[in-house]
Amino acid sequence: MRSSAKPEHPSPREMPVARHELNVTPMLDVLLVLLVIFMALVEIGHKTVDVQLPTPCGELCAGESTSIVLEVLPGPRFLLNKSPVAPNELVSRLRSVYSERPDKIIEVAGHPGTTYEQVVSAIDLARSAGVRVVGIAHRESYLAR
Repeated sequence: MRSSAKPEHPSPREMPVARHELNVTPMLDVLLVLLVIFMALVEIGHKTVDVQLPTPCGELCAGESTSIVLEVLPGPRFLLNKSPVAPNELVSRLRSVYSERPDKIIEVAGHPGTTYEQVVSAIDLARSAGVRVVGIAHRESYLAR
């Protein structure tokens, strides 16, 4: 007599069928989480510096100018309104120039061959000397002088 219990090995009709489909839901979840993380990092890492960029003035600038222009040359070497200034004397010279001026505005010109680091350190030196507004000199305005 045979019992009504199931046999140990199921028949081929009763065996589960393996599906070869890829479940994309977990991958989409990971993709969306990564997208949100990268969007947040872009917003956090975004830093700005406020500058006043000059507009080319053509012949209007040909007259006598009262602006102070600090030219940064490779080395670094500095020219303050076309007169050479030693790097260790720059802060004291800027302080003496700006002591009597009500407007603490300077234009900084970086010459070709000057690194970004040299220009930024010159701007930092000018700010430590009391300059409040830093403008970037237009290339034609200082190379043509």
